[in-house]
Amino acid sequence: MFIRKMVSTVLGLLMLAGGLFSAQLHADSTDIVVYKSPTCGCCSAWIDHLKESGFTVQSHDQQNMEQVKNQLGVPGNLRSCHTAKVGNYLVEGHVPAATIKRMLSEQPDIQGLSVPGMPMGSPGMEGARIDPYHVIAFGKDGLQIFESKNQ
Repeated sequence: MFIRKMVSTVLGLLMLAGGLFSAQLHADSTDIVVYKSPTCGCCSAWIDHLKESGFTVQSHDQQNMEQVKNQLGVPGNLRSCHTAKVGNYLVEGHVPAATIKRMLSEQPDIQGLSVPGMPMGSPGMEGARIDPYHVIAFGKDGLQIFESKNQ
């Protein structure tokens, strides 16, 4: 009888720990750290888009964004106005939150995603015009289109 109670208690504790670990994994997948210029309005609008999509955002104003991009390894031809880290990935520019969630779910073997430049109609760049653009995956295998938008 004693051994049964002990096994039951241990199993219960393991299940509780597993649930807490699972909850922690889920929480971490929605944490995103954004590096941006302190004066950039579209960066702040993109952060609002992320928050509205369920991300927990930690924002850091940087005076020298080139230095941040160089340190993180963002390819020069893919740069935009802000850079973010989520999980083990980089996110450069106005990447839609749904696309970031897809990346986190699929866990591709890439360094990150980028929307080069600042295309009108991308999250944070809303306005009268909506331009087509590509979300580019980058990493050790080079560049590839991860998703096309407004095509």
